[in-house]
Amino acid sequence: MALLNALIVTVLAVAGGLAVTAALCIDVEQLRRTAGSLEQRLTNVAPYLAVTAVFFLGKRATHGTTLEISKSLDWNLTDEIYAIEGLFVAHLQDFTPNVTYDFFSAMYMFGFPFLLVFPLLAYFLLPSGRYLKELLMAYLLNYFIGTLFYTLFIVRGPRNRVPDAVAEPMYELYPQTQDLTAAVSANTNVFPSLHTSLAVAAAIIAWRSREEYPRWFKISAFVATCIVLSTMILGIHWLIDVIAGLVLAVVSVWGAIRIVDWGENKRSGTNDAISGGAPTSTDD
Repeated sequence: MALLNALIVTVLAVAGGLAVTAALCIDVEQLRRTAGSLEQRLTNVAPYLAVTAVFFLGKRATHGTTLEISKSLDWNLTDEIYAIEGLFVAHLQDFTPNVTYDFFSAMYMFGFPFLLVFPLLAYFLLPSGRYLKELLMAYLLNYFIGTLFYTLFIVRGPRNRVPDAVAEPMYELYPQTQDLTAAVSANTNVFPSLHTSLAVAAAIIAWRSREEYPRWFKISAFVATCIVLSTMILGIHWLIDVIAGLVLAVVSVWGAIRIVDWGENKRSGTNDAISGGAPTSTDD
């Protein structure tokens, strides 16, 4: 019941955020144009949606296997990270006013899914579908690389490694949230921080699309920054996890751009060949 209640609250909070942000960032005319070319737009992004769906279905199906492999390898880096970083997270918590814990808990639980979902909707409304394709591939690369690290290495967060020094304010204030986070991730899935990498990747692509959605870029930059801070302030991730997440975000977006470039060039060449023309390379 606690898990269901936490899920319902999360869905309602994210839906509210999506509605408000859509009112601020999306033009009604975009909705009309999209409705008039819905089939064409779906066909345009269908290959990327299909690859992403297959990946996440496969990831879900093999979740138990990856955990077993990780336990069998038993490559635990927790002590090494603690030896390098020490009590940085504890000092950050000491510096953070307790009154902000509610805010950072909300950013971690609600801001994160909001940040990932809104651009999927917003970019579908753009004619080319370019940014939607980049976003999907960036998400896929984040999870693919992150899953490899989670399978190879066991790392426990600072709240588990040094519980006497590092608090877990979100779970203390809202214990039901622990059921929801445990349902989607193991407590050894720490290095790198996927909350950081996915949030920053979404913000980077928001920067790339700032001409189309200037308000969204500002909103995403703020929310992503708060999410990154929340991972440490709530005692969930080490600073090293966050740094690794930042690197992963850049790598995933770079890789996504290259993949979409390849896909669009191949598609352009195929269309030219069908029409009898010479293949040409196009850049968005």
